[in-house]
Amino acid sequence: MYIGIDLGGTNIAAGVVDEAGKIIYKSSVPTLAQRPIEEIVEDMADLCVDIVDGANCSIADIKAVGIGCPGTVDNKSGVIAYSCNLKMKNTELRAMLEKRLGKRINLENDANAAALGEYAVNGDNADSFVLITLGTGVGGGVIIDGKPYRGFNCAGGELGHIIINAEGEEECSCGNKGCWEAYASVTALIRQTKRAMQSDISSMMHKWVQENGEVSGRTAFDCAKMGDRAATAVVEQYIRYVGMGLISILNIFQPSKILIGGGISKEGDYLLNPLREYVYAGDYNKYREKTKIEAATLFNDAGIIGAALSAAQ
Repeated sequence: MYIGIDLGGTNIAAGVVDEAGKIIYKSSVPTLAQRPIEEIVEDMADLCVDIVDGANCSIADIKAVGIGCPGTVDNKSGVIAYSCNLKMKNTELRAMLEKRLGKRINLENDANAAALGEYAVNGDNADSFVLITLGTGVGGGVIIDGKPYRGFNCAGGELGHIIINAEGEEECSCGNKGCWEAYASVTALIRQTKRAMQSDISSMMHKWVQENGEVSGRTAFDCAKMGDRAATAVVEQYIRYVGMGLISILNIFQPSKILIGGGISKEGDYLLNPLREYVYAGDYNKYREKTKIEAATLFNDAGIIGAALSAAQ
């Protein structure tokens, strides 16, 4: 058995995972990310002890621990080179947790870990596989021959920062303008929805917000399904934005499969069918077998499972 830890800016989630990628027991605690990293590591260690108890086993039964962390993760040295969400820079996270738990620790970028998790469950042993997560940002993980692609400097696979609009007005959190993340994240979708609402006071999206409390990634999709023209325009443009990045990914990697994760993927075929149509029309590959584009299924469990399986590699 292995332990997988998904270290996020909001929560630390962890689970005991078997060799087949099944979660036996999981739990989470708040990260409280502004604290000193030493305190966060203590909570990670305590959480590992708690989930081992919950799984009715002992720490001696755990072969290794994997951690998925946002930022630039040096897998070989066990150092977090940089993570803006957790205020870490050149942090020797592996050594800190190994000292606390006495177990072999593997570090992995959180998007790579999630991609490993989805690959294990939904990858069909593809020789090339990509996971895209549409959330607060746009996360990406590339799996080649069963292993994550990290780049020579461990900063590879940052797919959300493909430039899709060189004259882009939307500034990305990375400081550049025109990044895919600034147009295709759920954060961007919410911004696009608010703009459309400001332009059309008759849109039923206003009533949707009154009933549901605030604009979310569901607002435009729900109202578009009811025939609202302003919402339909938002959804159609958002799908084009998502598709622009996917076309570039296809033209670079031509992966066997791309999975779309994040809450927006729950829109299912309402999102995926027009997305496939747009992407396949723009794909350079016109005459060979097409990449499969499907919805991810593991959601928040992907990071835990992938982190655990990364420790098994």
